[in-house]
Amino acid sequence: MKKYFLFLLLFIFPEIIAQQSIDKVVAVVDNEIILKSELEYQINLLAAQRKVDPKTPALREQVLKMLIDEKLVYAQAGLDSITVTEDEIGKQIDYQVSQLMQQYGSKERVEQMYNMSIEKIKRELRDDVRKNIMIQKTQEKKFGQVESTRREVEDFFAQFKDSLGVIPEKVKLSHIFKNPQTSSKLKEKYKATAQAILDSIKAGADFAEMAKKYSEDPGSAVQGGDLGFVKRGVFYPEFESVAYSLKEKQLSEVTESPVGFHIIQLLEKRGESIHTRHILIKVKADDESDLNTIQMLTDIRDSIVRKVGTFYEFAKKYSDDKETINLGGQLGTFYLNQLDKNLLEIVGKTKENEISYPKRVNYAADSYGYHIVWLEKRIPQHKPNIDVDYTELKKLSDEYKKQKLYAAWLDELKTKIFWEIKE
Repeated sequence: MKKYFLFLLLFIFPEIIAQQSIDKVVAVVDNEIILKSELEYQINLLAAQRKVDPKTPALREQVLKMLIDEKLVYAQAGLDSITVTEDEIGKQIDYQVSQLMQQYGSKERVEQMYNMSIEKIKRELRDDVRKNIMIQKTQEKKFGQVESTRREVEDFFAQFKDSLGVIPEKVKLSHIFKNPQTSSKLKEKYKATAQAILDSIKAGADFAEMAKKYSEDPGSAVQGGDLGFVKRGVFYPEFESVAYSLKEKQLSEVTESPVGFHIIQLLEKRGESIHTRHILIKVKADDESDLNTIQMLTDIRDSIVRKVGTFYEFAKKYSDDKETINLGGQLGTFYLNQLDKNLLEIVGKTKENEISYPKRVNYAADSYGYHIVWLEKRIPQHKPNIDVDYTELKKLSDEYKKQKLYAAWLDELKTKIFWEIKE
């Protein structure tokens, strides 16, 4: 039960909104109103998703109830003194705008589609995003810790097993990941580039212009290297150690972090928050580094196949994946449709209990590595089984339990919070 509205959808079918010429209030919930245009838009959206006639009476009733329920939760959020920070709002707006850019291909295309600047789109989103986050927090506070007991999972399975269909094929995977290590000679070359930029700034070159021209941090380069205000713990420790030691307007010497070499300037400090800008020169691997990494992983694979050690032992000793290293490289169990293209290709060519040969994997812009993947277990498509599929069944049972509690809670809210349908 995570019934969160995505207000980003208001931008998907703008022509629907444009068609609303006469508006009126169809419902009131506490201090909030629901307009006819809002109701009609949500009806059209849901009808399009379900491929049904938007004039279906039951659909209108369902959507109106959904809107009322959401505003009831928002009203309760106010009573519970749920707060939202500007940082939370900003991050959510940035995420939604980035989704728009991915959908339409560019910032310019988004602005063209909606005939407004990105900054105006962000302003238009702000109030809805704030409300949405308050609703999410209230739901999470009330139901976030709700789980089913073993008995409840068994009862759920007994009640619904005939309608659950089949469980798709699943695979259990582990991997050993390695980042190619740049040679010391090549590393010195990148450091020298950063030092030359720093020398130019010290000689009078404009920091912002140098950042726009040379920085390899795409997120900040276009802003002249500006990273804005952040609290301790956001950046790499190596970066923060230097940044927090600077005086305002002071430049750092060339500083190394796991992603490369930085030139840092502290612009302002407010308590534990700092406002910095930087120029990043990334440390990149070369062909020799790649070949060495591939050979190392091949040797590890051969050792495991010859039973010199287990996959888990080698993963804990050699993997560069910090999230899985303590788990012996375990990635988890996945349905095939959950796998990305890279893993799906490997799984398609690997038999159960086999280890793949090294394969390149891209995990961020201009960032990559190589890994070997162990297909530990392949579970064919099958009818649900309480023992084999307990984890998945528990998730379904948890959701079912939350939905029942949520429905009862909404009925309770309707007795405490004013609401009225006007039509």
